[in-house]
Amino acid sequence: MQSKVTNKETTTRSTIKNMFSRDKRSNNINDNGNPNIVDEWELRPGGMLVQKRNSDVNNKTSTIKVKVKYGSSYYQIHISSHASFGELKKMLTEYTGLHVLDQKLIFKKKVRDSKSYLDVERVKDGSKLVLIEDIESRERRILETLKIAKKEKTSKSLIEINLEVDKLSKKVSALEGVASTGGVIENLDVESLTESLMRILITLDEIYYGEGELKLKRKEQVRRVQKHIETLDMLKMTKAKENNMAHDDDDKSKVHCGVEKQQECKKQEQHYESVVVTTKWETFD
Repeated sequence: MQSKVTNKETTTRSTIKNMFSRDKRSNNINDNGNPNIVDEWELRPGGMLVQKRNSDVNNKTSTIKVKVKYGSSYYQIHISSHASFGELKKMLTEYTGLHVLDQKLIFKKKVRDSKSYLDVERVKDGSKLVLIEDIESRERRILETLKIAKKEKTSKSLIEINLEVDKLSKKVSALEGVASTGGVIENLDVESLTESLMRILITLDEIYYGEGELKLKRKEQVRRVQKHIETLDMLKMTKAKENNMAHDDDDKSKVHCGVEKQQECKKQEQHYESVVVTTKWETFD
């Protein structure tokens, strides 16, 4: 593809040089009688063929004055004739306060592209242009600015959440260590950590994350928090089972003690029953 473009440019340049060959230069004589020799040409975006701007002819940069109308105001702007419309917009920003991207410059009833050059579009000294505000562009730019601000805020929030999860993770690991060595875990500690992690989950659910890297980072934090909550739930279940087993042991011991007491009472009753009253009372007639 590049070779085709190169061949096309070479052919075009050859054609131009032939047009300005020695036998045809008589038509290109300036006011001083010197031949206007054109040696270098360039292809502009859009297919327009123009003389290179760094040629000897264009080295004589001229300054022109253009009149720009914006609303009810008029501005006289002095600018190089070889400047672009984008450069003119930058100068107008100082006068109007309009952002460069929010400007539309109209010349000869046509909106001009920022990359186009004044001289190429036939803007001359004394030319009149009209400046209007591009409402749609301004709205797009504001929305993009808000979107960027939201992303920055989300990124900052995720960093803070990551630090908080790291702190809570250490506490969860400490409780796991106590449980693994048979130590006593307080229910209050488990519940407090669980509540803190649940609050983080709610925060993650509310923040803006969009697409791409931020979405992946948010997903990773959600996964970490859920894993710690599951660990705490397992610790609570284990402790509950241990408490139930201890309670069952107490009940069994109470039952055992009750049975022993009942047996002892029965023995005493049997002992009393085995005693025979031998006393005989004397009777009188």
